Amino acid sequence: MIYATILAIPNYRLVPKDKTVITFNEGVKGAPEAIRAWFYPGANWGEEFVYPKAKAVELAKVTKAPVLALEVEVPVEVAKPEEPTIVVALQQAPVIAVRPTGETVELAQVVQSEPAPAAIANESAPTTQSLPGTASSLPLIGLAGLMALAAAFAARAVALRLS
Repeated sequence: MIYATILAIPNYRLVPKDKTVITFNEGVKGAPEAIRAWFYPGANWGEEFVYPKAKAVELAKVTKAPVLALEVEVPVEVAKPEEPTIVVALQQAPVIAVRPTGETVELAQVVQSEPAPAAIANESAPTTQSLPGTASSLPLIGLAGLMALAAAFAARAVALRLS
């Protein structure tokens, strides 16, 4: 059973978290907070949610930040969300961003779909940890000494047999 069909675009973060992270937009008074993005555990990629234009304008004014919106009106509630015409309409609908002023701008001005090369180079993500340097070469030196001692005994035994 399908409960909802939600439109989202990829969102990127530099440092993955070990648990699910859901970020919210500030909610409209008297309504639940709107989900902004959802990141899966251990992943840099998540999903940023896209809202109908009227709802996006309302959220942008409250949050004072751009909100992603559909440029065309798509029915919010339908009897059969799995109906192919609804899915095709969502796939073909252009996504824009709405600023708090109500002005619509292109998605590329607000959302960065891939990390900037400088951001990757300066990434402050934790580096892979190495084991502490607690080992010693002393056992190896002892083994080499025992081998030299064994070789000396073997050479002495050979010398005694030959004489």
